Amino acid sequence: MNVGTKNSHAPQDIASGSAAVPRVVPDPIYRHAAPSGPWPWMNLNVGSHTNDRTNSNVPESWQGYPQNKFRNWTTDQVKRSKMFKKCSTNQVATIYWMDVHEDGKFAAKSDVGGNDDTTVVSESTQAQDQFWTLLSQKRPKNIRVRSLFVDDLTESVLRMLGTKYDIEPFFFTSSINWIPSRYQEALRQGKGDHITITLPFLRPEQKSLSPRTRPSPTDPEPWHFVITSDLPPANAIDIQAPFSTRDGRMLFIDLLAVHMVRDEENTIISYHPESTGDRTSAKHLHSLIQLVGESVYWQKIFNNSKDPTFLLLAILWYALYEWDESLDLLYSYVSELERQVLHLDNISLTHDLHVLEARLLHYQSLLHGFEVSVKFLETTPNPAMESHGVTDEERRDSDALMKKECNNLLSEIDRLERRRTMLSSRLKNAMDLAFAIVNAEDSRRMQRFSYLTLVFLPAGFIAAIFTMNIKEINNGTQTLGHYVVATVSLTLLTIYVVVVLQRQNWVHRRQATFLQRVLWPIHLILRKIIFPLHEMWVRQYRGSPTDASGLA
Repeated sequence: MNVGTKNSHAPQDIASGSAAVPRVVPDPIYRHAAPSGPWPWMNLNVGSHTNDRTNSNVPESWQGYPQNKFRNWTTDQVKRSKMFKKCSTNQVATIYWMDVHEDGKFAAKSDVGGNDDTTVVSESTQAQDQFWTLLSQKRPKNIRVRSLFVDDLTESVLRMLGTKYDIEPFFFTSSINWIPSRYQEALRQGKGDHITITLPFLRPEQKSLSPRTRPSPTDPEPWHFVITSDLPPANAIDIQAPFSTRDGRMLFIDLLAVHMVRDEENTIISYHPESTGDRTSAKHLHSLIQLVGESVYWQKIFNNSKDPTFLLLAILWYALYEWDESLDLLYSYVSELERQVLHLDNISLTHDLHVLEARLLHYQSLLHGFEVSVKFLETTPNPAMESHGVTDEERRDSDALMKKECNNLLSEIDRLERRRTMLSSRLKNAMDLAFAIVNAEDSRRMQRFSYLTLVFLPAGFIAAIFTMNIKEINNGTQTLGHYVVATVSLTLLTIYVVVVLQRQNWVHRRQATFLQRVLWPIHLILRKIIFPLHEMWVRQYRGSPTDASGLA
């Protein structure tokens, strides 16, 4: 297939749904998150081979990426990072283009890819050559920043993008392996730099999912994704797995992977390694960012500042919207759990409470990463803004505007964190309440057991007395009737004393005085026998026809 306008080969959008749900977000390997680490994807327990590190046979064309640009990346390191393995199954890559012009206007259509803003690149040699030509051609001068949203990245497109824009392989490895990262590299004062943000975030999916097997397209083995609550819970809590609220709604860990080149030709590349199922596709994010150009507020920002970094800041707002919707869903779920704890007194609910609490702790770290990413953007000014084409006043105004907008986003992230903290505190209260209910039930059981002793203890005591070898007691005149009378009397006395000493029980309330407690048998007879008989007699008297006629 040649490069051209995309028709029927686009990945399925979020709105239309898909049959594939990614299995589990892999545990991130943080040590390989940024180029500041001197041993990227190396096995430190195995010595390096000199002949493997020379890369003498690497072609200088795009086919030689990453070794053609980054000589320290050996074949073994590339293999360990799974940079190409995870995109080797893709046969067609889809790129959605969008330009922001110097006047701040967003262009849905670009000068590449024909008459539309979508380009499809197959693995044929002709399609690869055509796409490389598109990347290499000179841009119009009225374009401030060009954005590429990539779905179903193929190995050839990865090599071409990396070669064209001198992208550190860490961007692709962090994105493919879901490693949170943020870094600046290739800094040239007064000319430009490269910045990368890989940001996991939480997003909801509110369609009802049927409990059936759904294999992921990127997993070699099938994965059974079941959300029925009838299955026994697993022993381990997988905080990376999709989370079901048991009412057909789901929460997923999603990923924003953005690399920005800030120089004479500003470029943003948004890579979507898991664009199937309920992860954010390039098509969906591309359509949302186009709507940013229709916002009056953001249009003023692009008119007042030449800094293309504001477009990257707008992309980060997408993660905040998804976080906000996710916490709304969690709020409803926590409220339902609290209701069940209060009304059902079900100790088994503590499992759900603990699972959700473990996830909220994980979400805390994700929100912290979100905050750090925004601060990184705020504290990493664009070196290209120091060029001679930008005045000092424009630079100061742009920096102040960037700080203001970053603070706006940071205040919203702080609101999300406080809401997450509130949910975590409510879960702790619910767990404390559940255990308090269990302790109260245990106390009631022990109290019932103590009531049994009121029956057996006096009987045993009397039996022990009757068996004593004392002439005054065991003189042969005691009968079973004597034992019964003594036992019943002592039992009644014991019950009387216990009820009197208790401040609150089934006989009298907590406000009862000592005199009322002493007279509790009288009160009990009045309340349970005399008063009911009196009320029954009054009702019968008032309802009698003879009495009613006589009164008339």
